[in-house]
Amino acid sequence: MKNIKLKELGIIFGFYLFFSILYRIVLWYSANNYESEGFWGWAKLRDYWYMAGMQYVFYFIASIFIWFLGVYLLKNRKKIVQISVVAVLIPIVVYFIRESRYIFLDSIDIWHLGGAGAVWDWYIPTLFMMIQFGCFFAYRYFKENQQKLKVEGELKTVALKSELSALKAQLNPHFLYNIFNTISASVPPENEKTRHLIAELSDLFRYQLKASKVEKVPLREELEFVNKYLDLEKERFQERLKVSINVKENLLDEMVPPMLLQPLVENSVKHGLSSLIEGGEISISIFKKEDKLHFEIADTGIGIENKLSVFDKGIGLTNTKLRLEKMYQTTLNLSDNSPKGLKISFTL
Repeated sequence: MKNIKLKELGIIFGFYLFFSILYRIVLWYSANNYESEGFWGWAKLRDYWYMAGMQYVFYFIASIFIWFLGVYLLKNRKKIVQISVVAVLIPIVVYFIRESRYIFLDSIDIWHLGGAGAVWDWYIPTLFMMIQFGCFFAYRYFKENQQKLKVEGELKTVALKSELSALKAQLNPHFLYNIFNTISASVPPENEKTRHLIAELSDLFRYQLKASKVEKVPLREELEFVNKYLDLEKERFQERLKVSINVKENLLDEMVPPMLLQPLVENSVKHGLSSLIEGGEISISIFKKEDKLHFEIADTGIGIENKLSVFDKGIGLTNTKLRLEKMYQTTLNLSDNSPKGLKISFTL
């Protein structure tokens, strides 16, 4: 919660309005005006504005100013830094607003607290804002914790599905390979290309089974798997599908989670290029920067207008996103490719 929503802003304003009215009533009652003015004497608009309303409007604006300096501009810093900066800013800003307000009231001959009593116009708003921002940080912590619990629940669901899938895959994988061998043996010798495609499909299943047993594989193996998948897709698309893979040789031994790239590449093929008569290009770029591996999968397909809705439609991108969040505390970033299409990027 790094930005204040309009609804939350309205709630804060409502609190300031309520306490400004309460403050006006306290001042009016303490001045013994009840006998002469009656119960609704405190509600005179002019007196309310100069004695309480204007003051609390200033403090409301000040709270937004403090939030901007201490929270929004420091949104990438630790919470303890934000809390410390806000705690320092509150009494300083409140003091200068009080003094500015006093100068204005003196210029139009309106009464305000004076002498030692003036400290209350500094102490009470400072305490009020301390409570306000304390509630703000507590609320933000609550929201982030709720989001964390939600993600953990989703990760447990994904992990359970993955375990079930792995168990199913391990029931009798040799049976599946034997079937592939039987089909391959039944293909006439003149159809050697078909034999090759069956062999690549068998390799895909073999790698997928391996992926269910290990947490990480060399980047070299992951790219070989993606290449085999794309080779099969090229048989369907022919010249309509172009592939570009840009990765330096010294990165091929980096360890990465298995089956990480294939769902992203499949998304580009299925949702980006398949509906285009002219086809398009898929590019995979992997580079290292500041001790982190950066991945970019881009296509020249139809693109996606509402990128947040993608994670509600299929399990490929959603599962990959959840794996990244769990293992690396990072996520998938979707953006428009140039001149058209979709770009998916993430870091490990």
